[in-house]
Amino acid sequence: MGELRTLKNFINNEWVEPASGRTSDLVNPATGEVFATAPVSDAEDVDRAAKAAATAFATWRETTPSERQRALLRIADAIEARTDELVAAESENTGKPIGLTASEELPPSVDQVRFFAGAARVLEGKAAGEYLAGHTSYVRREPIGVCAQVTPWNYPLMMAIWKWGPALAAGNTVVLKPSDTTPVSTLLMAEIMGEFLPPGVFNVVCGDRDTGRAVVSHEIPALVSVTGSVRAGMEVAESVARDLKRVHLELGGKAPVVVFDDADLENAAEAIATAGYFNAGQDCTAATRVLAGPSVHDDFVAALTEQAKNTKTGMPDDEDVLFGALNNSTQMERVSGFINRLPDHAIVGVGGTTVGDRGYFYAPTVVSGLNQDDEIIQNEVFGPVITVQRFTDEDEALRWANGVQYGLASSVFTRDHGRAMRMAKQLDFGCVWINTHIPIVAEMPHGGFKHSGYGKDLSMYAMEDYTRVKHVMHNVEI
Repeated sequence: MGELRTLKNFINNEWVEPASGRTSDLVNPATGEVFATAPVSDAEDVDRAAKAAATAFATWRETTPSERQRALLRIADAIEARTDELVAAESENTGKPIGLTASEELPPSVDQVRFFAGAARVLEGKAAGEYLAGHTSYVRREPIGVCAQVTPWNYPLMMAIWKWGPALAAGNTVVLKPSDTTPVSTLLMAEIMGEFLPPGVFNVVCGDRDTGRAVVSHEIPALVSVTGSVRAGMEVAESVARDLKRVHLELGGKAPVVVFDDADLENAAEAIATAGYFNAGQDCTAATRVLAGPSVHDDFVAALTEQAKNTKTGMPDDEDVLFGALNNSTQMERVSGFINRLPDHAIVGVGGTTVGDRGYFYAPTVVSGLNQDDEIIQNEVFGPVITVQRFTDEDEALRWANGVQYGLASSVFTRDHGRAMRMAKQLDFGCVWINTHIPIVAEMPHGGFKHSGYGKDLSMYAMEDYTRVKHVMHNVEI
């Protein structure tokens, strides 16, 4: 093992050690070895970052949309130029395959920055006019202020962009806390961004849950945005309600994938396996809960099991793997626990075991024979585990699909256009894919209902979340 790297906070475009001197170890999930230390920041560090962001907001909010666009486009170009460095950082910190991270995560991340660069210049409002005789009204859409943001460990780089992209484009400033296990790529990105942004516009404070609580509860931020667990989202919402901060929450998911009897079975199995096992199933929208029609169920389980057997997990530099390690030892215990607690009627067709003797690898797994009220159906596993249930008709499929606490994403596989339309209307999820699962585009919103949270990432809807609306009325007869 080489010499450990020492990371620092990024505040006011400077590298800053934590006031307390406390640090935590960062572990490479693929090897289980410590490779760096990161700050465990406290209230003093958070206060410093928040005040830097507040000072910067006074001038950043006055920049024109074209100036903010230019800055974001330059950042996008710089991120693209340093793809290899960012991929290496992301892979070392998360255990993700290098090749897939370079091809499937960096290009859309760069595209998303460029989208928000353009979005800065096309904000919309109600047309100016005389809605009251003798008075002209118009709408101003303004930045909110300092935004406190907390990102998860499953997509550290991309989720950070989903946060700061619309915030900066709209004229806000940011204090961002990455996950305690995966701050590396976010800090590298902050370094890149610092070349094009004034001091204090973008700040990164590392730390644990207590650091996150200090960030979201600080008096300066006017908006709090969190991507994380339902428990964390509820805690944040309760905390910031006392100060009436605006809240944006993207929480867990338990995406139903409804496969009807008329679906293209082989294509469905391949698409679902890819969407379920990518990133080791550590995705709130992962295709991990399949509802299969009565005539196709057995054949689908067989086809999906074959897909799982042919799906590889392994080290980041292995070009033949679909996914890498689980993020940490706690997550490994969580995934294993779901399998260990399966009821007697459950059937593990393949997988259900850890892989290798180092790192946090888990085999692609298929579980069938399950009931709607089983724990593994109702709760998010966040691992490479796909469950399959047999439904009897369309009404039951819809009832079971909606019968969980989450409402983030869903999909339907069918050749029947009318059925697809009916299901899309009635599925209680923020996204419905038809004959596919998991593609995203910057122009379309991402966000859920129920315990999956509220607010939208990506699209112009995200820009609306990061702006406030002000009505101005002129008496034109004086």
